[in-house]
Amino acid sequence: MNPLPFQLDPEPATETLTSYGGVPLVVRAFRSLGLPEAVAQHVRIKQRDRGYDEATFVESFVILNAVGGECLEDFEQLRADAGLAELVGHGMPSPEAARNFLYAFHEDAKIEEAQLRLKGDEKAYIPDETIPLQGLGAVNRTAIAEVGNRCPDQKIATVDQDATIIESRKQEAKATYEGERGYQPMLAVWAETGLILSDEFRDGNVPAMMSPLSGAKAAFAALPKTVETFYYRGDSASHEHELMDWLRNPLREGGPAGLIGFAISARMSAELAKAIDEVKEDQWQMVKEETDAIRSCAEVAFVPGERSEKKDSQPLRYIAIRIEKKQGHLYDDGSRIRHFAVVTNIEGWTAPKLIQWHREKAGTVEMVHDILKNELAAGVLPCGRFGANAAWLRLAVITHNVLTALKRLALPAEHLSARPKRLRFLYLNLAGRVLHHARSLHLRLAALLARIGDMVQAFEALPLRV
Repeated sequence: MNPLPFQLDPEPATETLTSYGGVPLVVRAFRSLGLPEAVAQHVRIKQRDRGYDEATFVESFVILNAVGGECLEDFEQLRADAGLAELVGHGMPSPEAARNFLYAFHEDAKIEEAQLRLKGDEKAYIPDETIPLQGLGAVNRTAIAEVGNRCPDQKIATVDQDATIIESRKQEAKATYEGERGYQPMLAVWAETGLILSDEFRDGNVPAMMSPLSGAKAAFAALPKTVETFYYRGDSASHEHELMDWLRNPLREGGPAGLIGFAISARMSAELAKAIDEVKEDQWQMVKEETDAIRSCAEVAFVPGERSEKKDSQPLRYIAIRIEKKQGHLYDDGSRIRHFAVVTNIEGWTAPKLIQWHREKAGTVEMVHDILKNELAAGVLPCGRFGANAAWLRLAVITHNVLTALKRLALPAEHLSARPKRLRFLYLNLAGRVLHHARSLHLRLAALLARIGDMVQAFEALPLRV
């Protein structure tokens, strides 16, 4: 076996080098969207004049997420890169300074107030957001609005809402419905753009069907005014009377007027199951033939008597889904057939089209959950303080939206679906040399000429605000 043809010099390089030559692209997008100004306006937590301002802190967290850092200690890795500090115009905060910044988003009083609102044997609660955390939400809405302004032809918005579990061994973390300890935040995503419209941090014991309306309202309120057509998709946690009533009301409070076409996984009641059993065989239509099963759908004559359905309103449409295992395949309980259902107010689409459209949310909000937890830093919560963890998640959300804006507004179209790890490989984690020449700063990258050309064009496509 041939040895590598070099010896590792134990001394650090004396030249100004960087391992993150493409990070200025992210910073350019952050600043082009007007986010430093938004942070200065909405996020005010500093107690003293020393140290970084809030905008520099938020930008530093975005950089940490973008390059693959997943804990506060990873700021030390960025601080050791002198070239990065020169390129973005500031150094990175120390882990301790970053931790104190996050702590400023937490208030014990918010937890105590939520606990006082509990009734009877209730245990789950959702604390109100602190003012600094609300400010971070305003920063995210600024990014969404600016992307909307630059993409005015995007007039359709489908809001996909879903919760996810973030495991945590912190003592303060509560047990989830799956048994492990952690948190269960709720997210809503604009499916057509990939932008995260709203995020609500929740304890692990808060069921997903608890108060989904607040997240939905926040999501629709975050959409830019250029949007004209509205849709909503959700799983069975969204089959909840307050949310359903709000979606069905064309004069809804705190949302766009008019129709919101929705499709929501229906909770399976005994009455609904009976109605599905009464569907005749010739009424089932095949949606998709899979390797081991056949997926079919059928209209169901069903008007529920439960609270989620107002008796004086137009009856909703219920579509049953049948997943039938092929010969030789069985479910774990030994059965061959399982039934599900979707409830919708959309009348003009065929049942197969609507079912297929509803399933597409797996490629939007569920993919975003995976990105936040496994490619950005949201999957490793920094501490046991609820508000600090909520800010950590929201900073990952802002990073996701900055990267989404970078792809949509500036990078070649072939990278529109690129996930963060792909962007790191192609653009962000590039080696470079920082040069001073004629009183100006230059960056020379170890990259393909075509890639450097893409970066030059991206900078031109992201103008800075005057």
